[in-house]
Amino acid sequence: MNIAKTIDQTFLKKGANEEEIKKVCEETKKYSFRGLCIFPEYTKLVKELLNPVRDYKGKKEAQKEHISNGVKGTDIKVTTLIDEPTGTSSHKDRMNMVKKAKEVGSDEVDVVMKIDAFKNGKYDEVSDDLKEICKILPTKVIIGSGYLTDEEIKKASAIVKESGAICVKTATIDDPLDHSELNEKAKHVRMMKESAPGLLIKAAGSIRRLADLKMMVEAGADIVGTSSGVEIVNEAKGEKSNKSEEWRKIE
Repeated sequence: MNIAKTIDQTFLKKGANEEEIKKVCEETKKYSFRGLCIFPEYTKLVKELLNPVRDYKGKKEAQKEHISNGVKGTDIKVTTLIDEPTGTSSHKDRMNMVKKAKEVGSDEVDVVMKIDAFKNGKYDEVSDDLKEICKILPTKVIIGSGYLTDEEIKKASAIVKESGAICVKTATIDDPLDHSELNEKAKHVRMMKESAPGLLIKAAGSIRRLADLKMMVEAGADIVGTSSGVEIVNEAKGEKSNKSEEWRKIE
């Protein structure tokens, strides 16, 4: 298993400065993670740092290549988190967020399902919202499994599958499940896998060590979202991580 390629490195620090953004992008390139998940306000800078526009083409052609391909051989996905933590924005605002993310270079979006609407049985509203969003960019849908019952996890996963999304994801920031409850998260991953066959499954939230990642993969996760990607890969290599890297962790 290529551990780095299962990881969406995650940097969700409000008020981060440019030097911190540059550093996390350098780490992402160094370790060749699958992707880097960030807040919308950082998308443009992250895209420029990971996939800089070549200067030998005209502006229009360069921008097109920048947004679709980046540097030749680079396959790191720039992923924008949309409407955290529980998806309370209006459908119009959510659509605008995703369109803006696409305009500034996002390759994918991690969109929080309208969790409150779902909990109140407004399944058509949830489904219609996601179907429109999924037409804009490849979409991973965060269902907030820690807020849901087992039956709700199954129902939400089925809705995501029908929406046109590429992936169903457990959680994002403010996940109700902490590190001591990873066994419960692994159970959620298994249910999501069974309820949304054919979709990628992304586990996220309090995944900090190699053993945590392996637990999620064994449960059925194809992608793992974590701010501890550097530490996990170093652990797999038998190397120690620098304590100064704590600045990156937001869980």
